[in-house]
Amino acid sequence: FGLLVAAWFAAEWIARGIVERTIREQVVTNLQLPADQPVDVEVDGAVLPQLIAGRLDEIRLASDDVVFGPLTGDVTAEARGVAVRGDAVADAASATVTLDEQNLRALMATVDGFPADTVGLEAPNVTMSTDLRLFAATIPVGVALTPSAAENGDFVLTPASVHIAGADLSADDLRRQFGIASNLVLRDWDVCVREYLPAGVTLTGVHVDGDRLVAGFDIDGRIGADPALLENGRC
Repeated sequence: FGLLVAAWFAAEWIARGIVERTIREQVVTNLQLPADQPVDVEVDGAVLPQLIAGRLDEIRLASDDVVFGPLTGDVTAEARGVAVRGDAVADAASATVTLDEQNLRALMATVDGFPADTVGLEAPNVTMSTDLRLFAATIPVGVALTPSAAENGDFVLTPASVHIAGADLSADDLRRQFGIASNLVLRDWDVCVREYLPAGVTLTGVHVDGDRLVAGFDIDGRIGADPALLENGRC
């Protein structure tokens, strides 16, 4: 009996190693990551029974400093009910990408007219600063921006408050004082991230947590079986 138990644990250890290594290789290949990109893979529960049943209950992935065009961040992902035979279809999958200020500045630098070098993170908002010009005067303005995800998967920054000369102003006050010049401050900033990500990955939520921007994504469970979902999306 002892030999059977030992054989089971040995087989489980070998199977887990093979499965986790295979998953990592597929992730690196499919997402066109550098061959030496560190990717941690964890499969929940005993692997052998799941292989026999033909489905992995839950897989967790994690990798730091993953690069998708100008978008760089630390990524964690989960997939549930992943088929191990035939097409690698999952019942559900999601991911979280965490960006620091430097990563966010690089992304916002792709947006025309946005003062990316002034970007900061102060929960619950993204902050920026700019100048408003009224006749011959140049007035520094601080803006707090609320991050969100649009229905089409865009990343959106919406003005939440404005700070001028030690005072907080409403949008109406700012418009009264600066007229059309205030549009630079009060506009929404839309950032299309679809062109940097696989088409099967959709931004669903964004929030600021401390000094990090956290973005949540839904992943189409067919992404491992449909090459079109691995191609970059379009804006």
